[in-house]
Amino acid sequence: QVQLVESGGGSVQAGGSLRLSCNVSGNAESNSRMAWFRQSPGKEREGIASISPGGDRTSYADSVKGRFTISRDNLKSPLYLQMDSLKPEDTAMYFCALKPGRGGTSLAQYMYDIWGQGTQVTVSS
Repeated sequence: QVQLVESGGGSVQAGGSLRLSCNVSGNAESNSRMAWFRQSPGKEREGIASISPGGDRTSYADSVKGRFTISRDNLKSPLYLQMDSLKPEDTAMYFCALKPGRGGTSLAQYMYDIWGQGTQVTVSS
């Protein structure tokens, strides 16, 4: 059974940086799409970054484009989200997600089957 565990969240001032990690354990298929989502209290979960199985394609939400970078070497290595120029509106619980056996990228929540428990990011002004 595939499990995802996020880490790297914390508190930071506006303009700062954080790097989130998502460790993948279990028998994950090599051909799996992955993504980062976030959710603030009272808001719907938002897809912010996605990466193809080979890492050659990425997609981003407009709200984070140019500030966040998703990356991974392969499915055996962690998924990362480098977050720069953080803003108070980036405050949220961040989740990684995986869709086994699917290529390409997607920011749609329904396109993912496996989810981590999340890591909290708080950005103060």
